[in-house]
Amino acid sequence: MDSKTTVITGGSSGLGLETARHLVELGQSVVLVGRDEARTRAAADSLAALALAGSNATPPRTYTADLEQWSQARFLATKLTADGVPVDVLINNAGAAFPRYQQTADGVERTYAINHHAPFLLTHALLAERALTDEARIINMSSFVEKRGKLDANDPDVAGTSWGNRFYNQPNVYATSKLVSLLAARELARRLPDGMSMYSANPGMVKGTAINSNAGGLMWLTAPLFTPFATPIEEGVKTPVWLASALPPPQPSGGYFTKSKADMPSRLAQDDALARRVYEKTAALLGIEPFKK
Repeated sequence: MDSKTTVITGGSSGLGLETARHLVELGQSVVLVGRDEARTRAAADSLAALALAGSNATPPRTYTADLEQWSQARFLATKLTADGVPVDVLINNAGAAFPRYQQTADGVERTYAINHHAPFLLTHALLAERALTDEARIINMSSFVEKRGKLDANDPDVAGTSWGNRFYNQPNVYATSKLVSLLAARELARRLPDGMSMYSANPGMVKGTAINSNAGGLMWLTAPLFTPFATPIEEGVKTPVWLASALPPPQPSGGYFTKSKADMPSRLAQDDALARRVYEKTAALLGIEPFKK
């Protein structure tokens, strides 16, 4: 059995680790990326005995990167390439929501840096390095809360800095960062080489993840109210696992998926002209040459 190699950011816990667990059991080779070297290594060690008998899967590998920093996202791509890691599947899972307005060293709002810039940068850097295989699948972890996104369609803010001059509502900032990421993914899918696929996966409201508990602020305070309606983490990972492993590759590329089937995101998320503006503005912000098919 041939083994695919899947790189998962935010892979040391929560949805990332559970997704990795399922993919290892399916015979895939998994690479976990996390901010904390010891935690990420421990996560990989916990998966080592799960490889499917008869597969060619290699033991889980780890890389350390703080994807809030643009330089580390770029370095991760360079390191994966230098180490000869063939990326068949890239799952951009790392995410965060911060309780107050803060800028990174790169001069952008922190939530946007992790939820939008990191997947955009890592994906494009791997494309530039030719580290993605010819039939690679790129999966961005999205969220149904993108429907709450507050985005000016005429002048979309892709850096998040406008939140420094308006009321900083944590759930809305998080939602808008997911909306701009969803739009950029929609446009990138149109530009990818034939054979590659791009997906946005909505895991739903999931128990047992750290997004609310680590967020602080309003999201931490309100999380207990939604717990009775949340699904187990095993349910939340079904969609990204399916997108990463289903044969033939799910369609459409560029689509938004919930419960392992194509779903309809918000009206703004379906605006192709807005998707192009968000994509091009993000590329300019990050100093990336827009990808051309």
